[in-house]
Amino acid sequence: MSSGIWGWFGGGAAQKRKDSPKNAILGLRSQLDMLQKREKHLKSQMEEQDAIARKNVNTNKNAAKAALRRKKAHEHSLDQTMAQIQTLEQQINAIESANINRETLAAMQRAGEAMQAIHGKLTPEKVDETMEKLREQNALSEEIVSAITTNALGEAVDDADLEEELEAMQQEQLDESLLKTGTVPVSDQIQRMPAAANGEIKGKAVEEDDEEAELRKLQAEMAM
Repeated sequence: MSSGIWGWFGGGAAQKRKDSPKNAILGLRSQLDMLQKREKHLKSQMEEQDAIARKNVNTNKNAAKAALRRKKAHEHSLDQTMAQIQTLEQQINAIESANINRETLAAMQRAGEAMQAIHGKLTPEKVDETMEKLREQNALSEEIVSAITTNALGEAVDDADLEEELEAMQQEQLDESLLKTGTVPVSDQIQRMPAAANGEIKGKAVEEDDEEAELRKLQAEMAM
């Protein structure tokens, strides 16, 4: 029951206000169409009376005058009709422009309401606060990545040990290169000199032992 009352007093009235410009324009256009038809009919009547006047201008002056009189009446009616047509056209244009303005304003109002609904309680301060939080989280992420990539897993290797091993590898490569070319480094010559001397002494001792053994063997043979 209440919805019916609202549709009658509220919704019906609103719809009527909305349709009012449309109905007014339709009514004006219908009247304009009738006046345009009347304009065409009056012009036809004027042409007809003009032809009668021309036909009787020399033979029947009274008929010619009567025709001209009717032509003037039609001409007066035509002027009134054309003035009414002009007024109706202006009125139609005014209503259409007003209706367009109203619809444009209503569309702008709906757009404003939509923007307000989208923004809600959003304010520049809240935007700044959100952006600050995002910057903090980005900075934290960078710190975490830096901590993960700079702190390697396992024990750290001593640089001194690496340098010592590197020098040994370089010396080994140098020795191999010199051996291939037949050149002995000075350091190796110095190291090998005592070794050569020791070899010579050992050789002499071995030679002397052999001579003593040979001598004892000879003495034993002579005793026999």
